[in-house]
Amino acid sequence: MYQPTFKIERMLMAQGFRCIAGIDEVGCGALAGPVVAAAVILPLNSRLGLVRDSKLLSRQQREKLAPMICERAVGWALGEASVHEIGALGLRPATLLAMRRALDALAARYPVDFVLIDAWTLPHLHIPQRGIVKGDRQVKSIAAASIVAKIARDAQMVACAKDYPEYGFEKHVGYGTRAHKETLRLLGACPLHRKNFAPIKLLTRRDSNGSMRL
Repeated sequence: MYQPTFKIERMLMAQGFRCIAGIDEVGCGALAGPVVAAAVILPLNSRLGLVRDSKLLSRQQREKLAPMICERAVGWALGEASVHEIGALGLRPATLLAMRRALDALAARYPVDFVLIDAWTLPHLHIPQRGIVKGDRQVKSIAAASIVAKIARDAQMVACAKDYPEYGFEKHVGYGTRAHKETLRLLGACPLHRKNFAPIKLLTRRDSNGSMRL
């Protein structure tokens, strides 16, 4: 199992950087709901050995770790891009917006002087940054951000399930499971769905008799 470390944070600290934030997002691959990003400044003595890419953890592990990360972090913040913004801007720009919002919220309270981001880099950023492919599997602060963002987004989607109980958001949190796709075929999209996404257009296309089909 991948075990992220503080190797890159230590290297940056040796160069004089002191307030290093890790950023990650969740929800890019979902069919419904927002993209949520987290920015986390994790101290080297946080003693959170189980922290790793949120996708490699169980729900119970994430729920245990998220409050521990928030408690032991120097600082943390969330940012999101709504379904409307994803539709208006496109997925990539909306994801960058969510990340920038998380960073701006964090930097408003802490003197962030370097940013480590999972896979991406932020345009027009006046803070040194580095995008790291599979960063959530290598860098401790990015992995911590992935967990905080995942827990926050899942909670939001579970709350949305109360408004749209027939879609099962409390189970799949907007991702394209078989059950979710079948519900889309039967009922069509609700306001939480990203209607400009090709899978949504395909799954909700109607045939000449008015019934849903692939």
